[in-house]
Amino acid sequence: MTTDPTAQEPGPDRVAGGPEPSPERELRRLARENRRLKAVLEHLELMRDTNARALDRVRGELDALLRNVFPQPIIERLSAGENLIADRHDRVTVVFSDMVGFTEISSRLEVADLVAGLNRMFSAFDAACDELGVEKIKTIGDAYLAVAGLPGSNQDHAAAAADLALAMREAVREAGDPWRIRIGIHSGPVVAGVIGTRKFVYDVWGDTVNTASRLESSAPQDHIQVSGEVATALEGRFDLEPRGEVELKGKGAVSTWLLVGRITPG
Repeated sequence: MTTDPTAQEPGPDRVAGGPEPSPERELRRLARENRRLKAVLEHLELMRDTNARALDRVRGELDALLRNVFPQPIIERLSAGENLIADRHDRVTVVFSDMVGFTEISSRLEVADLVAGLNRMFSAFDAACDELGVEKIKTIGDAYLAVAGLPGSNQDHAAAAADLALAMREAVREAGDPWRIRIGIHSGPVVAGVIGTRKFVYDVWGDTVNTASRLESSAPQDHIQVSGEVATALEGRFDLEPRGEVELKGKGAVSTWLLVGRITPG
């Protein structure tokens, strides 16, 4: 006896050797299957939307974290796959500040009070950087380093740096005793880039940074000392007092000015 290979196997609603399923029963079966598949599809779509929202949230948090570390143009270059980022910028303005007598202050303040005080002032510095389009580079203990004129920041860099320094001094004055600050500002070329493989750091190097640091360390407390290059760029817009020649470590005698404030029109 041979078997017909074209013979249909019994379906789920058909018993072997039994009667054919009625059209109504088949329609009900197809309707049930359609509802099941629709429910599965809705579940998959819900999972997709939930995962997409979670992914967007993670991406947003990652972007915010990166913006706290790198300038936006550097984030875009890293995202594009650049492994070595190093650039020379021919004209920027560097702001370098330091707290006066910090070692003595840190020895007599409670740790929580010390950190809270620095955090309040540095947070005010950060807010001023954001408002003025200046790039914060880093803090080094009680020192604060920022640069105006980098790509993606305010290109009227000398004025932006001066406004930042004035805002920083005001924030420290509002903090009151025992806090005092010195600030140095210098314009010139720098090299900027990303270093590290595990903890990335965006940093700047060069004689301009060193000179701003020397101007800070030789400034009177509660004052902002600027170089001749900065004074020339600010002339007519800011009130500057000539200080004469000041001995800067590694530089010799250099003419400097003290930044007093902005000139009020009229």
